Amino acid sequence: MAATADPLEPFYFEHEEQQRICGKPVSPITDGFDANYPSVVDRFFTRFYYIRANAAYQVLYHSNRICLICLAPTHPALAQGIASLSFDVGNVDRSQNVVKGKAKKGGMILQADSTLALLTTETGQIYKIPSCIRGKLVEVNAALVAEPKLLEHLPEGAGYFAILLPKIENCDLIRESLLTQEQYEEHLKTNQEQNTEHLKTSTEQKEENLKTNEEMLIT
Repeated sequence: MAATADPLEPFYFEHEEQQRICGKPVSPITDGFDANYPSVVDRFFTRFYYIRANAAYQVLYHSNRICLICLAPTHPALAQGIASLSFDVGNVDRSQNVVKGKAKKGGMILQADSTLALLTTETGQIYKIPSCIRGKLVEVNAALVAEPKLLEHLPEGAGYFAILLPKIENCDLIRESLLTQEQYEEHLKTNQEQNTEHLKTSTEQKEENLKTNEEMLIT
C-alpha cells in the first residue's frame, strides 16, 4: 500500500537552499534563535516573595504596578501534588469579583493576609493562599479551578492565582514588606542549614538513646 503524502511537507523548513530576497542571500530565521533569551518574567517583572506558615509565595511585580500572585518554586504543595483549587473561601467567592473600566472600579480590596483561594493537595493538605500584598483584586485565574494540575506544569508567571493592583502610595511599603530574590535565596539557605542541624541532632539523640537502652539490657 502506498504511503500517504504529507500535506504539510511544502511548509517544512529545509536547510539545503538559501533563500534570496532582491537577489541577496537571507539567513534562516532559526539562525537568530537564542536559547538563553530572557523570559517574559525576567524582562518585565521583579520577583518578590511572601512567607506564610513555612510556605513561600511569589509576587511578580510589573513596572505598571500589576502584581501576579503565584506559588514559589519551593512551595510544599508542588511536591505533594495539586488536587484542587477553589476561590470560594467560605464567606466570599473571589471568582465573583467584578471590576469596571480602566480605573478597575469595584474590585475587592484585599490585605496581605486575606485568603485569596483554597488549595488542596493530593495528601489532603489544605493551604490558604494569601493575597501577599494589599491591593485591589483585578481578576482571578479561573482556568486553575478546572485544571489545577496546571500549577505543576506552567512556566513561571503563567500559573498565577490572581492579579492585584496596589495603590501608588502603597507601592514602596509593599516592596519593603516582601523578600527580594536575594533575601529569599538566603532564607532558603538558612532553613536548609537549620534542617540539616536538626536532623543531625535528632540522629545523635536516637543513637545515644539506643546505646543507653543496650547498656541497660546488659546490666
